[in-house]
Amino acid sequence: MKIAVDAMGGDYAPYEIIKGVEKALDSFDIEIVLVGNKEQLDKYVKEKDGLTIVHAKDVITNNEPPVAAIRKKKDSSMAVGIEMLKRDEVDAFLSAGNTGALMAGSLFNIGRIKGIDRPALAPILPTLNGAMILLDAGSNTDCKPINLFQFAIMGSVYAQKMLNVENPKIGLFNIGAEEEKGNELTKQVYDLIKNSHLNFIGNVEGRDIAYGVADVVTCDGFVGNAILKSMEGTASVISSLLKQELQRNIFTKLGAMLIYGALKNIVKKMDYTEYGGAPLLGIKKPVIKAHGSSKEKAIFNAIRQAKTIVEMDVISHIQREIELIGDDISAAK
Repeated sequence: MKIAVDAMGGDYAPYEIIKGVEKALDSFDIEIVLVGNKEQLDKYVKEKDGLTIVHAKDVITNNEPPVAAIRKKKDSSMAVGIEMLKRDEVDAFLSAGNTGALMAGSLFNIGRIKGIDRPALAPILPTLNGAMILLDAGSNTDCKPINLFQFAIMGSVYAQKMLNVENPKIGLFNIGAEEEKGNELTKQVYDLIKNSHLNFIGNVEGRDIAYGVADVVTCDGFVGNAILKSMEGTASVISSLLKQELQRNIFTKLGAMLIYGALKNIVKKMDYTEYGGAPLLGIKKPVIKAHGSSKEKAIFNAIRQAKTIVEMDVISHIQREIELIGDDISAAK
């Protein structure tokens, strides 16, 4: 298996990206292609079996207009990596760079799975009961009912393969649990999912998500991104408060020593970097978006995630599921 990694994308590129890549090569039986400015990469990269560098002179930054950047910067690390995936030179592509450009480049150059109107970002998030999948997490801010229905279908397949859940529970994010709650969009989506073959548990409120009541929560990208950032912020605040309180005096420090193992487990469960990145579900080939602030650990886990997506043939399973229920999707449109 060969995975291309954008060495120049993200807040801590290229050093932390390279560290994550080296750790993955030590842990997995894979090959990795680092795509980026070779002159810069040579300062950090050690010779390693399974590692090659493909030179790309440009970088797409986060403040560039996504569509214009991906079209103009053909020799950027992101554009070159996407092109390699398109030509089947690699099995998956991973980037921590500009999300909009990654989506635009994937759509223009690789394309959508037949039957999917819009791809979705699908991060795996920690909950009290393990993990859940949220989609869309920011790709599509204005959605139609059919989009959220398709997100639910793709999320169900992804949960089966990545979370090993045989019949994933699907929830629709809403402002109340009652069926009649919400705006016109959520009311229409509710009926679509309810009348499908999916294991639909109904509306899910914001306070219920962290408890893990559903394996998959579907919503539009505006709402999903707000949920994602709120959960990340809350986890960070709780972690900071725990550190402050446990270091307040000698007694709290002693107490912290006694419960160190339990605290470590709590922090690990709340850490989004444990789950890697978010695949662009709906794209014909595996494209994974890592968090912009990813360091070594997050990149390592994102590579592991990419490896699993390829091994489990997630894309083909989504294609087959869409083909099987094509009539339902056509009727919903």
